[in-house]
Order: sequence, then C-alpha cells, then structure tokens
Amino acid sequence: MAREKIILACSDCKNRNYFTTKNKRVHPERVEWKKYCPRCDKHVLHKETK
Repeated sequence: MAREKIILACSDCKNRNYFTTKNKRVHPERVEWKKYCPRCDKHVLHKETK
C-alpha cells in the first residue's frame, strides 16, 4: 500500500487542521500547502507532520 495518512499543521500556530493521504513512492519529501487556518483566520502555509 503506497498511500499513507498524513497530518497538516499550521506553520504559525502549530494547530493540526487537516488530515489527508499521499503517495510515498511518488512524493517521498514532506508536503507544504497553503491552506486556510480557522484559528489564525487566514490562509497560511501548512506543513506535513508525523
């Protein structure tokens, strides 16, 4: 099974907002997406955490 569950955390407040999956064979590096954070009330960079 190549897809693995990941958690995306806000880079400003460190709140874990999003849960998704990614293909580890295609993207072995950690992902960074700009998504909405309800705690910060703005769009900020979210990074993959363990």
